[in-house]
Amino acid sequence: MAQRFQNGHLRKAKRKNGNVWEFLWRESGTDGKRHQRTLVIGTLAEFPTKSEARKHVLKQNANINQGRKNPAVFKFDDLADHYAKHELVESNESLTPKSRETNRGYIDNWMRPKWGNEYVHSFEAIAWEEWLKTLDLAAASKAKIRNIGSVMFNHGVRHKLLGMNREENPFLSVRQSSKRERIPEILEVAELHRLFDVLAVREKAMIVADALTGIRRGELMGLWWEDIDFIGGKINIIRSVVDQDIGKCKTEASRKPVPMNEHIAQVLTAWRRESAYTAAADWVWASPMMEGKQPLWLSTIMRYYIQPAAKDVGIKRQIGWHTFRHTFSSLVKSLGTDAKVVQELLRHASFKTTMDSYTQAMDEPKRLAQNAVTELIMREQKVGRA
Repeated sequence: MAQRFQNGHLRKAKRKNGNVWEFLWRESGTDGKRHQRTLVIGTLAEFPTKSEARKHVLKQNANINQGRKNPAVFKFDDLADHYAKHELVESNESLTPKSRETNRGYIDNWMRPKWGNEYVHSFEAIAWEEWLKTLDLAAASKAKIRNIGSVMFNHGVRHKLLGMNREENPFLSVRQSSKRERIPEILEVAELHRLFDVLAVREKAMIVADALTGIRRGELMGLWWEDIDFIGGKINIIRSVVDQDIGKCKTEASRKPVPMNEHIAQVLTAWRRESAYTAAADWVWASPMMEGKQPLWLSTIMRYYIQPAAKDVGIKRQIGWHTFRHTFSSLVKSLGTDAKVVQELLRHASFKTTMDSYTQAMDEPKRLAQNAVTELIMREQKVGRA
């Protein structure tokens, strides 16, 4: 006999892997009709008696969803609120400010409108999979939504909100590739040289420091002069700046120093001679408008200085800061560099990321074949001229 509650009832049910306790109730759907809902409370091994299962339902009532119509379950909006309150906060140092903002954007702008009023326990992988196909987003963004959903579900399990376990995470079965649908732009060496020839000292130093090391935009923006070891020939990556928020680097692997050869050192030295902010703790790319107290907005530099210069020298590709990281990766790989070394240079935590996302065959080395190495080295000599 089922144990009845004010808004539902408890019953024992047979399942393939053993008997379980189920909580059932009826609610009005968007079609105006009453629909039965079911939540698995746990197995008989977890709750041997009806009394123990009942206590668990009442605990859900007290701790999860007080005052709501069906207190034994969580809707996605409830889970999103709890996740935001505990994870998308400044005290959570495992997420950068930019990551917190990005996650909140995906949740509020995409996930809540579709799933906010749905019960988490009723989520099915196929339904999410089909929904993701309808979104006008890049594959990587869709994969990000899937991953955020998985993290949120595990958060609910960890806080004992869902009456479920990690093995029941529906997002683990959602198929969504993160592979780029559009091949990233990369520049040929000759195009880089044409760009170097027309840029002012500051912008040239930025591009050289980026294209010859492969560091990320936020890491480039976050450099202090004391991070550049001219004697040791390396650049220490200490911090990352995104939208003027100073944070830690992306991963532990990201915090490794990058080698700096003489060509990079020369253009950085040339820029330091012109800069008004040259103390050890000054920003390398200090903003004169802010009296050196914060770095320049690199998006502004790209939009008003570098992209127009690229257009002037006949570069028809749509370039951005990440173009130079991809260019560096592909040039290094085209020289026959060991893949593991490429991973170390790019400071990727995952070898798969290096091979799947950052390396492409360059047109010029394919055409020049055996002369590729010599040509690239000879051309590289021009880079160091200030």
